[in-house]
Amino acid sequence: MSQSGARIDELLRGTQHSAVHLEMRDGYMQDDPALHAWRAGHRLDPGDRASWWRPWLDVIAAATSRGVEIRRARIVSEPVSEYIHYEYDVTFPNVAAGEQVRWLPRRNASDLTLPGNDFWLFDGKLVRWGHFSGDGDSLGGELTEDPVAARLCAESFDAVWARAIPHDKYSV
Repeated sequence: MSQSGARIDELLRGTQHSAVHLEMRDGYMQDDPALHAWRAGHRLDPGDRASWWRPWLDVIAAATSRGVEIRRARIVSEPVSEYIHYEYDVTFPNVAAGEQVRWLPRRNASDLTLPGNDFWLFDGKLVRWGHFSGDGDSLGGELTEDPVAARLCAESFDAVWARAIPHDKYSV
C-alpha cells in the first residue's frame, strides 16, 4: 500500500464504470463551517440549486453522465448522531447529481465482514482507504490495487448495499 494524497475527484475523473463509497463513522470533520451553519439553523433549499451546487457535484454529474455508477452506503448508529442528522439533511444534492445513497442501521450490519476503514472502490480494483482521527478529522488516504483488498471492499459493499435503505425511504 502506498500513502497517497490522491483526491477523490481526481480518481473519479479517471473512473470508467463504477465507484462505491462505504462510510462507517457516526461523525466527521466537526469543525466544518457547513456543519456549524446547519447547527445554527441554516438549511439548504432544494429549490435554490445555485445556493448548494458546488464543484464536487460537477464531478459526480460528469462521471454519471459518462455512465459511471456511483453508490454510497452509510452504516449508522440509531438513534443517529447529530452529525449523521446533518449529513442526511445535506444528501439530496448528491442524489440530484446522480449519486445513489443508502443507509444501513448499524444493528443490521453485525454479521457482515467489513474492513476497518471507510473506503472508495473505483472500477472494482483501486481502493482508497480513508483515515480519520477519533474526532473524525481527515488524516488523508491510502491507495492500493491489492486484489484481496479490492475483493473484500467489493463484497463488503455489496452486502451492505443489499441490506441498506434507499435515501428516499430512510428517515432520521
